[in-house]
Order: sequence, then structure tokens, then C-alpha cells
Amino acid sequence: MSMRGAAAPLREPDLLDQFVKDWGYLAVAVGAFAEGETVLLAAGYASRAGWLELWRVIAVAVLAASAGDQTFYWIGRLWGGALLRRLPRLQAKLERVLLLLRRNPGGAVVAVRFLYGLRIAGPILIGAAGVTPARFAVFNVLGALLWAPLVAGLGWGFGHAWEHVSRRLAGFEFGLLLLLALVLLGSWLARLALRAWMRRALARRAGSARGDASGPPRRL
Repeated sequence: MSMRGAAAPLREPDLLDQFVKDWGYLAVAVGAFAEGETVLLAAGYASRAGWLELWRVIAVAVLAASAGDQTFYWIGRLWGGALLRRLPRLQAKLERVLLLLRRNPGGAVVAVRFLYGLRIAGPILIGAAGVTPARFAVFNVLGALLWAPLVAGLGWGFGHAWEHVSRRLAGFEFGLLLLLALVLLGSWLARLALRAWMRRALARRAGSARGDASGPPRRL
């Protein structure tokens, strides 16, 4: 059977490349629905490597993040009171969110997406606090439109910077390896020269000893 039409087996880098292309956008959607920063940073880096397209990563992240926060908002609006009674840790974050809402309700909806510890709790508490669905929906999308390009762009920028660093490191490593090779070569040549000198010195001593033994006896 001819093997001309058979595809060549994929190498490990090719397998990783194909895996990210097949599942990368799904991972972005799942990650952005909840916390999302780590997955989105990785996706931004993958887009710099050519595995994903940056605009698609951002679009998926905006849609998934908006849907996620909208879901958490409605959980808080419908069952916020019961959750606050049962979850002391959630209750402890309520005052912080209420302070943000008193200052600027729309800004609070945007801000909780960027505040540590409030990525999921924030929308729940905002829903429990009674912010209207229309206001939350508008500022929720606005926050996602700001958040997704920023985080994905950071990942892309890291990938761009790493390319330059890796090139310099590659050059440094080559120079270091070359220096190490020269040191080893010099050490090997020096060892050969030392052995040759020791052999000649021993040969001279042996010749001198034989000469002394074959000559007239020395007077003491």
C-alpha cells in the first residue's frame, strides 16, 4: 500500500499548536465566564505565537465575560438575600461594593471586573443591592469591552517582549557555549602538552639512569 497520501505524524510542537487551535477559544470562553485573567493572558500570548487570532480572542472574551457577569448579577438579584445570610465571606464584601455604588453606580459595575476578590462576588452583590437590569447590562458590556483587550493585549505584549528576550538569550547562550568549548579545548590541549612534557622528562631521566648504570662506578 502506498504511503504517499498518508499525512506525516505530527511532532510534539505541532500537536501543541493544533491542540491550542482546536480548544483555545473554548478555553477563553470558559475562563472569561468566571475569573478569566489567567486564561486570557495565556490566549493573548498564544495569539502572538500565531496559534490564535487576537481579535477572536477578544471577541470571545467580551461575550463570555458579559454573559458570566450577567448570570452572577441575576443570581444576586433573585437570591442575594439568602446567599448573604448563608455566606459570611460574601457578606463581608458587601460594604465595599455599596461604597462603590454610592459613589458611582455605573462606574462600580465596571470597576468590580478589575478588583481582586470581586470578579464573581461583585456582580452578585450589585444584583442584591438593587441596581436596575438595564443599567447593569450597559455598564457590564462596557466593562467587558475595556477588560478583554487590556488583558489579552498584556498577554500579546508579553509574548512580543519574550521573543526579543529569547533571541538575546539565544545569542548569549551561543556565546557562552562557544566560550565553554574553547575553555574545554584549551584545557584538553594543555593536558596533552603536559603529558608529552612529562613523558619526555621521564624518558630523559630513564636515559640518564641507564647511562649512569653502564658507566664506571661512582666513587663515594
